[in-house]
Amino acid sequence: MKSSVITFPGSNCDRDMDVALKKFGFKNKMVWHNDVELPKSDLVVLPGGFSYGDYLRCGSMASKSKIMKSVINFANSGGMVMGICNGFQILVETGLVPGVLLRNKYLEFICKNVFVKINNKENTYFKDINNEVLEFHIAHNEGNYFCTKDQLKEIEDNNQVAINYCDKDGKTEDQFNPNGSIKNIAGIFNKEKNVLGMMPHPERMIDPSLSGEDGSLFFNNLINNLKWL
Repeated sequence: MKSSVITFPGSNCDRDMDVALKKFGFKNKMVWHNDVELPKSDLVVLPGGFSYGDYLRCGSMASKSKIMKSVINFANSGGMVMGICNGFQILVETGLVPGVLLRNKYLEFICKNVFVKINNKENTYFKDINNEVLEFHIAHNEGNYFCTKDQLKEIEDNNQVAINYCDKDGKTEDQFNPNGSIKNIAGIFNKEKNVLGMMPHPERMIDPSLSGEDGSLFFNNLINNLKWL
């Protein structure tokens, strides 16, 4: 399986993602934001970081990078595109997934492990993960997911909510919501479920000597499912 990780000025999780993808069997290439064409890929990843210093709006300037035209075309043709943290912010700016990401509820940077509940397993990203709850890491200042009431109804009707913030037992209550996201939403799909945006970082949870291994479940599942596409 071939993957591509897009590097923007200010990306700081691109190499972490490269390490994670290669660990689980992807042949990964790093792609510069100013390139025009994507290499042949089964998966494209927009990584975390602070693209363009988060000026204007998080992800706004990166969404206009030259490479993004190819990423958007790839996604619209059914290609698998995943945006993590700042990558999620870039995805909403392109319109590939609905909604916006606002400042965290208490206007402070959050850096900690959280639990997320898998809401939809009828997709390549989560299909064969046995766990209902995963522990991932978050590190963001603008992760507060918001959308209009009409958008929320459409998202829920189409089963586009991928994961929700929860406790270790899967309870999705306000007290387990780290940033104020509507309905505890931590990640969403596009309608076709080939594009995933999420704030948590699975690439930071692939080694027991770091902070956990639930990211390993995610990446193993992803590459195994991609082989059957």
